[in-house]
Amino acid sequence: MTTDVGSLREFKMPDVGEGLTEAEILKWYVQPGDTVTDGQIVCEVETAKAAVELPIPFNGTVQALHFAEGATVDVGTSIIAVAVAGAAPAAAPVAAAVAAPAPAALDEEPAEPARREVLVGYGPRTGGTQRRARRTTVTAVAAAPAPVAVPVAAAAAVAAPARALAPVVPAQQSVSGERPLAKPPVRKLAKDLGIDLRTVVPTGRDGIITREDVHAAAAPAPAPVAETVVASAVESAPAAPVAAAGTDVRVPIKGVRKATAQAMVASAFTAPHVTEFVQVDVTRTMKLVRTLKESGELGPGVRVSPLLLVAKALLTAIKRNPEVNASWDEAAQEIVLRGQVNLGIAAATPRGLIVPNIKNAGALTLTGLATELGSLVDTARQGRTSPADMAGGSVTITNVGVFGVDTGTPILNPGEAAILAFGAVRELPWVHKGKVVPRQVTTLALSFDHRMVDGELGSKVLADVAAILERPKRLITWA
Repeated sequence: MTTDVGSLREFKMPDVGEGLTEAEILKWYVQPGDTVTDGQIVCEVETAKAAVELPIPFNGTVQALHFAEGATVDVGTSIIAVAVAGAAPAAAPVAAAVAAPAPAALDEEPAEPARREVLVGYGPRTGGTQRRARRTTVTAVAAAPAPVAVPVAAAAAVAAPARALAPVVPAQQSVSGERPLAKPPVRKLAKDLGIDLRTVVPTGRDGIITREDVHAAAAPAPAPVAETVVASAVESAPAAPVAAAGTDVRVPIKGVRKATAQAMVASAFTAPHVTEFVQVDVTRTMKLVRTLKESGELGPGVRVSPLLLVAKALLTAIKRNPEVNASWDEAAQEIVLRGQVNLGIAAATPRGLIVPNIKNAGALTLTGLATELGSLVDTARQGRTSPADMAGGSVTITNVGVFGVDTGTPILNPGEAAILAFGAVRELPWVHKGKVVPRQVTTLALSFDHRMVDGELGSKVLADVAAILERPKRLITWA
Protein backbone atom coordinates (compact mmCIF):
# COMPACT_ATOMS: atom_id res chain seq x y z
CA MET A 1 0.00 0.00 0.00
CA THR A 2 1.80 3.13 -1.22
CA THR A 3 1.10 6.79 -1.90
CA ASP A 4 3.04 9.05 -4.27
CA VAL A 5 3.69 12.70 -3.35
CA GLY A 6 5.87 14.05 -6.15
CA SER A 7 9.05 12.00 -6.02
CA LEU A 8 8.30 10.89 -2.43
CA ARG A 9 6.43 7.61 -1.94
CA GLU A 10 4.75 6.70 1.31
CA PHE A 11 4.62 3.03 2.31
CA LYS A 12 1.57 2.31 4.45
CA MET A 13 0.95 -0.46 6.95
CA PRO A 14 -0.52 -3.20 4.73
CA ASP A 15 -3.82 -4.95 5.30
CA VAL A 16 -2.73 -7.83 7.53
CA GLY A 17 -5.90 -9.84 6.95
CA GLU A 18 -7.26 -12.36 9.48
CA GLY A 19 -9.61 -9.63 10.76
CA LEU A 20 -6.73 -7.64 12.31
CA THR A 21 -6.55 -3.85 12.07
CA GLU A 22 -3.24 -2.91 13.67
CA ALA A 23 0.34 -4.06 14.13
CA GLU A 24 3.26 -3.15 16.39
CA ILE A 25 6.60 -2.20 14.87
CA LEU A 26 9.17 -4.48 16.48
CA LYS A 27 12.33 -3.48 14.60
CA TRP A 28 13.51 -1.27 11.78
CA TYR A 29 16.10 -2.71 9.41
CA VAL A 30 16.69 0.58 7.58
CA GLN A 31 17.34 4.19 8.57
CA PRO A 32 17.01 7.53 6.72
CA GLY A 33 19.61 7.76 3.99
CA ASP A 34 19.65 4.01 3.30
CA THR A 35 19.02 2.82 -0.23
CA VAL A 36 16.26 0.22 -0.56
CA THR A 37 15.29 -2.06 -3.43
CA ASP A 38 12.01 -3.70 -4.40
CA GLY A 39 11.37 -6.67 -2.12
CA GLN A 40 13.88 -5.68 0.56
CA ILE A 41 12.76 -6.23 4.16
CA VAL A 42 12.53 -2.86 5.90
CA CYS A 43 10.91 -3.73 9.22
CA GLU A 44 9.43 -6.47 11.38
CA VAL A 45 5.94 -6.05 12.82
CA GLU A 46 3.87 -8.06 15.24
CA THR A 47 0.15 -8.59 14.86
CA ALA A 48 -2.13 -10.35 17.29
CA LYS A 49 -1.31 -13.58 15.45
CA ALA A 50 2.42 -13.56 14.69
CA ALA A 51 5.53 -11.57 13.86
CA VAL A 52 6.11 -10.96 10.15
CA GLU A 53 8.54 -8.98 8.01
CA LEU A 54 7.47 -6.23 5.60
CA PRO A 55 9.13 -5.85 2.18
CA ILE A 56 9.29 -2.44 0.51
CA PRO A 57 7.59 -2.54 -2.93
CA PHE A 58 9.84 -0.09 -4.79
CA ASN A 59 13.38 1.25 -5.16
CA GLY A 60 14.59 4.47 -3.61
CA THR A 61 16.23 6.22 -0.66
CA VAL A 62 14.66 6.26 2.80
CA GLN A 63 13.69 9.81 3.80
CA ALA A 64 11.84 9.32 7.10
CA LEU A 65 10.56 6.70 9.51
CA HIS A 66 7.23 7.91 10.86
CA PHE A 67 7.08 5.64 13.91
CA ALA A 68 9.55 4.44 16.50
CA GLU A 69 10.09 0.79 17.40
CA GLY A 70 7.38 -0.30 19.82
CA ALA A 71 4.68 1.88 18.29
CA THR A 72 1.31 0.33 17.42
CA VAL A 73 0.11 1.46 13.99
CA ASP A 74 -3.30 1.16 12.35
CA VAL A 75 -3.60 -0.49 8.95
CA GLY A 76 -3.44 2.13 6.19
CA THR A 77 -1.19 4.52 8.14
CA SER A 78 2.04 5.57 6.44
CA ILE A 79 5.09 4.20 8.25
CA ILE A 80 8.02 5.14 5.98
CA ALA A 81 8.72 7.75 3.30
CA VAL A 82 11.02 6.87 0.39
CA ALA A 83 12.36 9.07 -2.40
CA VAL A 84 11.94 6.94 -5.49
CA ALA A 85 15.04 5.99 -7.45
CA GLY A 86 15.90 8.26 -10.33
CA ALA A 87 14.47 11.42 -8.76
CA ALA A 88 15.77 13.97 -6.29
CA PRO A 89 14.72 13.31 -2.72
CA ALA A 90 11.62 15.19 -1.66
CA ALA A 91 11.66 17.36 1.42
CA ALA A 92 10.97 15.48 4.63
CA PRO A 93 7.80 16.26 6.62
CA VAL A 94 7.96 19.40 8.76
CA ALA A 95 7.72 17.43 11.98
CA ALA A 96 10.66 15.21 11.01
CA ALA A 97 14.30 16.18 11.27
CA VAL A 98 16.04 17.23 8.05
CA ALA A 99 17.61 14.16 6.53
CA ALA A 100 21.12 14.12 5.08
CA PRO A 101 21.21 14.56 1.31
CA ALA A 102 21.04 11.28 -0.54
CA PRO A 103 23.63 10.47 -3.23
CA ALA A 104 22.63 11.40 -6.74
CA ALA A 105 20.80 8.72 -8.65
CA LEU A 106 23.15 6.56 -10.69
CA ASP A 107 20.70 5.37 -13.26
CA GLU A 108 17.08 5.47 -14.20
CA GLU A 109 14.82 2.45 -13.75
CA PRO A 110 11.62 1.69 -15.67
CA ALA A 111 8.35 2.43 -13.94
CA GLU A 112 7.11 -0.41 -11.77
CA PRO A 113 3.66 -1.94 -12.26
CA ALA A 114 1.09 -1.08 -9.65
CA ARG A 115 0.21 -3.83 -7.23
CA ARG A 116 -1.34 -4.38 -3.83
CA GLU A 117 1.32 -4.96 -1.18
CA VAL A 118 0.65 -7.57 1.44
CA LEU A 119 2.44 -8.97 4.47
CA VAL A 120 4.80 -11.88 3.94
CA GLY A 121 2.70 -15.00 3.75
CA TYR A 122 -0.60 -13.16 3.24
CA GLY A 123 -0.83 -13.24 -0.54
CA PRO A 124 1.02 -13.50 -3.83
CA ARG A 125 3.05 -10.76 -5.39
CA THR A 126 1.98 -9.73 -8.86
CA GLY A 127 5.04 -9.70 -11.07
CA GLY A 128 8.62 -10.57 -10.30
CA THR A 129 11.66 -8.40 -9.72
CA GLN A 130 15.30 -8.80 -10.52
CA ARG A 131 18.23 -7.63 -8.43
CA ARG A 132 20.34 -5.01 -10.16
CA ALA A 133 23.98 -5.79 -10.72
CA ARG A 134 26.19 -4.44 -7.95
CA ARG A 135 27.83 -1.14 -8.82
CA THR A 136 31.51 -0.96 -8.02
CA THR A 137 32.42 2.55 -9.22
CA VAL A 138 30.78 4.51 -6.46
CA THR A 139 32.82 6.03 -3.69
CA ALA A 140 31.25 5.67 -0.25
CA VAL A 141 30.01 8.94 1.20
CA ALA A 142 30.46 9.18 4.95
CA ALA A 143 27.97 11.95 5.58
CA ALA A 144 26.59 12.28 9.07
CA PRO A 145 22.81 12.22 8.75
CA ALA A 146 20.66 14.02 11.23
CA PRO A 147 18.78 12.11 13.94
CA VAL A 148 15.30 10.83 13.20
CA ALA A 149 12.38 12.52 14.89
CA VAL A 150 8.96 10.93 15.21
CA PRO A 151 6.21 13.19 13.78
CA VAL A 152 3.87 14.70 16.35
CA ALA A 153 0.84 13.01 14.80
CA ALA A 154 2.57 9.65 14.95
CA ALA A 155 3.62 10.10 18.57
CA ALA A 156 0.09 10.95 19.56
CA ALA A 157 -1.16 7.70 18.08
CA VAL A 158 0.94 5.67 20.47
CA ALA A 159 -0.77 4.90 23.79
CA ALA A 160 2.45 4.64 25.81
CA PRO A 161 5.44 6.92 25.09
CA ALA A 162 7.61 5.17 22.52
CA ARG A 163 11.34 5.49 22.89
CA ALA A 164 12.90 7.93 20.44
CA LEU A 165 14.82 6.47 17.59
CA ALA A 166 18.57 6.75 18.07
CA PRO A 167 20.49 9.04 15.74
CA VAL A 168 21.52 7.29 12.59
CA VAL A 169 25.22 6.45 12.66
CA PRO A 170 26.53 5.85 9.15
CA ALA A 171 28.00 2.40 8.83
CA GLN A 172 31.46 1.97 7.44
CA GLN A 173 30.90 1.21 3.79
CA SER A 174 32.26 -1.86 2.12
CA VAL A 175 34.88 -1.53 -0.62
CA SER A 176 32.18 -1.45 -3.25
CA GLY A 177 30.17 1.20 -1.43
CA GLU A 178 27.15 -1.13 -1.32
CA ARG A 179 25.26 -2.53 1.64
CA PRO A 180 26.26 -6.22 2.01
CA LEU A 181 23.77 -8.51 0.31
CA ALA A 182 22.16 -11.06 2.62
CA LYS A 183 18.68 -12.41 3.27
CA PRO A 184 16.89 -11.37 6.49
CA PRO A 185 17.44 -14.73 8.27
CA VAL A 186 21.16 -14.48 7.51
CA ARG A 187 21.24 -10.90 8.83
CA LYS A 188 19.54 -12.05 12.02
CA LEU A 189 22.03 -14.91 12.39
CA ALA A 190 24.94 -12.49 11.99
CA LYS A 191 23.42 -10.17 14.58
CA ASP A 192 22.91 -13.02 17.04
CA LEU A 193 26.53 -14.15 16.57
CA GLY A 194 27.92 -10.61 16.73
CA ILE A 195 29.31 -10.77 13.19
CA ASP A 196 29.65 -7.61 11.07
CA LEU A 197 28.37 -8.53 7.60
CA ARG A 198 30.80 -6.03 6.06
CA THR A 199 33.66 -8.27 7.18
CA VAL A 200 32.18 -11.47 5.75
CA VAL A 201 33.43 -12.82 2.43
CA PRO A 202 30.36 -13.77 0.34
CA THR A 203 30.33 -17.06 -1.54
CA GLY A 204 26.72 -17.07 -2.71
CA ARG A 205 25.46 -16.27 -6.18
CA ASP A 206 25.68 -12.59 -7.16
CA GLY A 207 27.77 -11.86 -4.07
CA ILE A 208 25.06 -12.84 -1.56
CA ILE A 209 26.26 -13.76 1.94
CA THR A 210 25.05 -17.20 3.04
CA ARG A 211 24.55 -18.75 6.47
CA GLU A 212 27.73 -20.77 5.91
CA ASP A 213 29.68 -17.57 5.27
CA VAL A 214 28.49 -16.15 8.60
CA HIS A 215 29.37 -19.33 10.48
CA ALA A 216 32.79 -19.35 8.81
CA ALA A 217 33.40 -15.77 9.96
CA ALA A 218 32.62 -16.66 13.58
CA ALA A 219 35.84 -17.45 15.45
CA PRO A 220 35.45 -19.63 17.29
CA ALA A 221 32.10 -20.95 16.06
CA PRO A 222 29.49 -21.00 18.84
CA ALA A 223 28.88 -24.34 20.43
CA PRO A 224 25.47 -25.85 19.63
CA VAL A 225 22.88 -25.54 22.32
CA ALA A 226 22.36 -28.82 24.12
CA GLU A 227 18.99 -30.25 23.19
CA THR A 228 16.58 -30.88 26.01
CA VAL A 229 13.44 -32.93 25.85
CA VAL A 230 11.31 -31.79 22.93
CA ALA A 231 8.51 -31.63 25.45
CA SER A 232 9.75 -28.16 26.35
CA ALA A 233 8.52 -27.22 22.87
CA VAL A 234 9.66 -23.60 23.15
CA GLU A 235 11.75 -21.31 25.25
CA SER A 236 10.07 -19.86 28.31
CA ALA A 237 8.69 -16.35 28.21
CA PRO A 238 11.05 -13.75 29.70
CA ALA A 239 10.55 -12.73 33.28
CA ALA A 240 8.20 -9.81 33.82
CA PRO A 241 9.84 -6.46 34.64
CA VAL A 242 10.68 -6.26 38.34
CA ALA A 243 9.52 -3.11 40.05
CA ALA A 244 11.89 -1.26 42.33
CA ALA A 245 10.89 -1.06 45.98
CA GLY A 246 7.79 1.08 46.40
CA THR A 247 7.09 1.54 42.68
CA ASP A 248 4.67 -0.01 40.23
CA VAL A 249 5.50 -1.13 36.71
CA ARG A 250 2.88 -1.10 33.96
CA VAL A 251 3.30 -3.56 31.10
CA PRO A 252 1.23 -2.76 27.97
CA ILE A 253 -0.98 -5.63 26.82
CA LYS A 254 -0.77 -5.84 23.05
CA GLY A 255 0.03 -8.14 20.17
CA VAL A 256 -0.10 -11.86 20.90
CA ARG A 257 -0.70 -11.39 24.63
CA LYS A 258 -3.70 -9.16 24.00
CA ALA A 259 -5.22 -11.60 21.52
CA THR A 260 -4.60 -14.52 23.89
CA ALA A 261 -6.24 -12.71 26.80
CA GLN A 262 -9.35 -11.92 24.74
CA ALA A 263 -9.56 -15.48 23.41
CA MET A 264 -9.19 -17.08 26.84
CA VAL A 265 -11.88 -14.87 28.37
CA ALA A 266 -14.23 -15.68 25.48
CA SER A 267 -13.51 -19.40 25.81
CA ALA A 268 -13.82 -19.54 29.59
CA PHE A 269 -17.19 -17.78 29.63
CA THR A 270 -18.64 -19.33 26.48
CA ALA A 271 -17.79 -23.02 26.59
CA PRO A 272 -18.89 -24.95 29.70
CA HIS A 273 -15.61 -26.51 30.83
CA VAL A 274 -15.30 -29.88 32.52
CA THR A 275 -11.91 -31.24 33.62
CA GLU A 276 -11.07 -34.84 34.52
CA PHE A 277 -7.79 -36.19 35.92
CA VAL A 278 -5.94 -39.48 35.96
CA GLN A 279 -2.57 -40.64 37.31
CA VAL A 280 -0.64 -42.95 35.01
CA ASP A 281 2.37 -45.24 35.40
CA VAL A 282 4.43 -44.22 32.36
CA THR A 283 7.53 -46.28 33.16
CA ARG A 284 7.19 -48.32 29.95
CA THR A 285 6.64 -45.20 27.85
CA MET A 286 9.76 -43.53 29.25
CA LYS A 287 11.73 -46.71 28.54
CA LEU A 288 10.44 -46.68 24.95
CA VAL A 289 11.51 -43.05 24.58
CA ARG A 290 15.05 -43.94 25.65
CA THR A 291 15.12 -46.94 23.31
CA LEU A 292 13.97 -44.92 20.31
CA LYS A 293 16.54 -42.21 21.05
CA GLU A 294 19.42 -44.65 21.34
CA SER A 295 18.47 -46.78 18.35
CA GLY A 296 17.66 -43.97 15.95
CA GLU A 297 14.89 -46.14 14.50
CA LEU A 298 12.77 -43.15 13.54
CA GLY A 299 15.49 -41.77 11.29
CA PRO A 300 18.58 -39.58 11.52
CA GLY A 301 18.03 -36.24 13.19
CA VAL A 302 14.48 -37.10 14.33
CA ARG A 303 13.80 -35.90 17.87
CA VAL A 304 12.14 -38.30 20.27
CA SER A 305 10.52 -37.10 23.49
CA PRO A 306 7.74 -38.07 25.90
CA LEU A 307 5.58 -35.40 24.26
CA LEU A 308 5.81 -37.28 20.97
CA LEU A 309 4.31 -40.43 22.48
CA VAL A 310 1.68 -38.44 24.40
CA ALA A 311 0.65 -36.85 21.10
CA LYS A 312 0.49 -40.23 19.38
CA ALA A 313 -1.54 -41.64 22.27
CA LEU A 314 -4.05 -38.78 22.04
CA LEU A 315 -4.37 -39.19 18.27
CA THR A 316 -5.03 -42.92 18.74
CA ALA A 317 -7.65 -42.17 21.41
CA ILE A 318 -9.35 -39.71 19.04
CA LYS A 319 -9.38 -42.34 16.31
CA ARG A 320 -11.22 -44.64 18.72
CA ASN A 321 -13.56 -41.83 19.82
CA PRO A 322 -13.90 -39.52 16.78
CA GLU A 323 -16.81 -37.54 18.26
CA VAL A 324 -14.35 -35.63 20.45
CA ASN A 325 -12.78 -34.06 17.35
CA ALA A 326 -15.50 -31.46 16.91
CA SER A 327 -16.36 -27.79 17.06
CA TRP A 328 -19.47 -25.80 17.99
CA ASP A 329 -21.26 -23.68 15.36
CA GLU A 330 -23.16 -21.12 17.42
CA ALA A 331 -24.88 -19.47 14.45
CA ALA A 332 -26.23 -22.72 13.02
CA GLN A 333 -26.65 -24.39 16.41
CA GLU A 334 -24.79 -27.45 15.12
CA ILE A 335 -21.92 -29.64 16.21
CA VAL A 336 -19.34 -29.90 13.43
CA LEU A 337 -17.50 -33.23 13.39
CA ARG A 338 -14.06 -32.47 11.98
CA GLY A 339 -12.78 -34.46 9.03
CA GLN A 340 -9.16 -34.42 10.17
CA VAL A 341 -7.27 -33.85 13.41
CA ASN A 342 -5.22 -30.66 13.50
CA LEU A 343 -3.20 -31.23 16.67
CA GLY A 344 -2.30 -28.04 18.52
CA ILE A 345 0.73 -27.72 20.81
CA ALA A 346 0.49 -24.86 23.32
CA ALA A 347 3.77 -22.93 23.25
CA ALA A 348 5.06 -20.27 25.61
CA THR A 349 7.13 -17.79 23.59
CA PRO A 350 8.67 -14.42 24.48
CA ARG A 351 5.70 -12.76 22.74
CA GLY A 352 3.12 -14.77 24.66
CA LEU A 353 1.17 -18.00 24.40
CA ILE A 354 0.54 -19.36 20.93
CA VAL A 355 -1.00 -22.65 19.75
CA PRO A 356 0.37 -23.73 16.37
CA ASN A 357 -1.04 -27.00 15.08
CA ILE A 358 0.09 -29.94 13.00
CA LYS A 359 -2.29 -30.31 10.07
CA ASN A 360 -3.94 -33.71 9.61
CA ALA A 361 -1.78 -35.14 12.39
CA GLY A 362 -3.95 -38.26 12.65
CA ALA A 363 -2.72 -39.44 9.24
CA LEU A 364 0.99 -39.22 10.14
CA THR A 365 3.27 -42.08 11.10
CA LEU A 366 5.30 -41.79 14.30
CA THR A 367 8.28 -40.59 12.28
CA GLY A 368 6.15 -38.07 10.39
CA LEU A 369 4.64 -36.81 13.63
CA ALA A 370 8.11 -36.43 15.19
CA THR A 371 9.34 -34.49 12.16
CA GLU A 372 6.36 -32.13 12.17
CA LEU A 373 6.63 -31.62 15.92
CA GLY A 374 10.32 -30.76 15.59
CA SER A 375 9.56 -28.26 12.83
CA LEU A 376 6.80 -26.69 14.92
CA VAL A 377 9.22 -26.34 17.86
CA ASP A 378 11.95 -24.70 15.79
CA THR A 379 9.55 -22.24 14.17
CA ALA A 380 8.01 -21.26 17.50
CA ARG A 381 11.43 -20.75 19.09
CA GLN A 382 12.35 -18.34 16.31
CA GLY A 383 9.07 -16.46 16.69
CA ARG A 384 8.19 -17.19 13.06
CA THR A 385 4.94 -19.09 13.51
CA SER A 386 2.54 -17.88 10.81
CA PRO A 387 -1.19 -17.23 11.28
CA ALA A 388 -1.93 -20.18 8.99
CA ASP A 389 -0.04 -22.48 11.35
CA MET A 390 -2.31 -21.43 14.21
CA ALA A 391 -5.63 -21.58 12.35
CA GLY A 392 -7.99 -24.53 12.19
CA GLY A 393 -6.91 -26.44 15.30
CA SER A 394 -9.20 -29.17 16.62
CA VAL A 395 -7.57 -30.49 19.84
CA THR A 396 -4.59 -29.25 21.85
CA ILE A 397 -1.88 -30.56 24.16
CA THR A 398 -0.33 -28.30 26.79
CA ASN A 399 2.85 -29.59 28.40
CA VAL A 400 2.90 -28.08 31.88
CA GLY A 401 5.28 -30.80 33.08
CA VAL A 402 8.32 -28.96 31.67
CA PHE A 403 7.80 -26.36 34.41
CA GLY A 404 7.72 -29.02 37.13
CA VAL A 405 3.93 -28.76 37.45
CA ASP A 406 1.93 -31.93 38.13
CA THR A 407 -1.24 -30.85 36.35
CA GLY A 408 -3.81 -28.10 35.95
CA THR A 409 -7.24 -27.27 34.56
CA PRO A 410 -6.44 -26.01 31.05
CA ILE A 411 -8.77 -23.62 29.24
CA LEU A 412 -9.93 -24.71 25.81
CA ASN A 413 -8.40 -23.11 22.77
CA PRO A 414 -11.36 -21.23 21.18
CA GLY A 415 -13.23 -23.35 18.65
CA GLU A 416 -11.92 -26.67 19.98
CA ALA A 417 -13.67 -29.38 21.98
CA ALA A 418 -10.82 -30.69 24.15
CA ILE A 419 -7.37 -29.91 25.54
CA LEU A 420 -5.02 -32.35 27.28
CA ALA A 421 -2.56 -31.24 29.99
CA PHE A 422 0.57 -33.40 30.36
CA GLY A 423 2.14 -33.07 33.82
CA ALA A 424 5.63 -33.68 35.16
CA VAL A 425 6.92 -37.27 35.21
CA ARG A 426 8.03 -38.15 38.75
CA GLU A 427 9.36 -41.26 40.45
CA LEU A 428 6.75 -42.27 43.02
CA PRO A 429 5.91 -45.35 45.09
CA TRP A 430 3.43 -47.38 43.04
CA VAL A 431 1.75 -50.76 43.38
CA HIS A 432 3.15 -52.86 40.53
CA LYS A 433 2.52 -56.63 40.31
CA GLY A 434 1.37 -56.70 43.92
CA LYS A 435 4.39 -54.86 45.33
CA VAL A 436 5.07 -51.22 46.17
CA VAL A 437 7.99 -50.18 44.00
CA PRO A 438 9.29 -46.89 42.56
CA ARG A 439 7.70 -46.16 39.18
CA GLN A 440 7.63 -43.16 36.87
CA VAL A 441 4.22 -41.52 37.19
CA THR A 442 2.53 -38.55 35.58
CA THR A 443 -0.88 -36.86 35.87
CA LEU A 444 -3.06 -36.15 32.84
CA ALA A 445 -5.91 -33.65 32.82
CA LEU A 446 -8.49 -33.40 30.03
CA SER A 447 -10.71 -30.32 29.76
CA PHE A 448 -13.61 -30.52 27.32
CA ASP A 449 -16.61 -28.53 26.15
CA HIS A 450 -19.64 -30.15 27.77
CA ARG A 451 -21.90 -28.93 24.97
CA MET A 452 -20.21 -31.38 22.60
CA VAL A 453 -18.46 -33.87 24.86
CA ASP A 454 -20.40 -35.50 27.68
CA GLY A 455 -18.80 -37.16 30.69
CA GLU A 456 -18.79 -40.62 29.12
CA LEU A 457 -17.02 -39.56 25.94
CA GLY A 458 -14.50 -37.39 27.79
CA SER A 459 -13.75 -40.21 30.23
CA LYS A 460 -13.23 -42.70 27.40
CA VAL A 461 -10.73 -40.43 25.64
CA LEU A 462 -8.75 -39.77 28.82
CA ALA A 463 -8.81 -43.45 29.80
CA ASP A 464 -7.56 -44.48 26.35
CA VAL A 465 -4.66 -42.02 26.49
CA ALA A 466 -3.72 -43.30 29.95
CA ALA A 467 -3.96 -46.93 28.85
CA ILE A 468 -1.64 -46.34 25.88
CA LEU A 469 0.95 -44.50 27.96
CA GLU A 470 0.84 -47.30 30.55
CA ARG A 471 1.36 -49.96 27.86
CA PRO A 472 2.65 -48.26 24.69
CA LYS A 473 2.40 -51.49 22.66
CA ARG A 474 -1.29 -50.59 22.39
CA LEU A 475 -0.21 -48.05 19.79
CA ILE A 476 0.15 -51.08 17.54
CA THR A 477 -2.78 -53.20 18.66
CA TRP A 478 -5.23 -50.28 18.69
CA ALA A 479 -4.03 -48.69 15.44
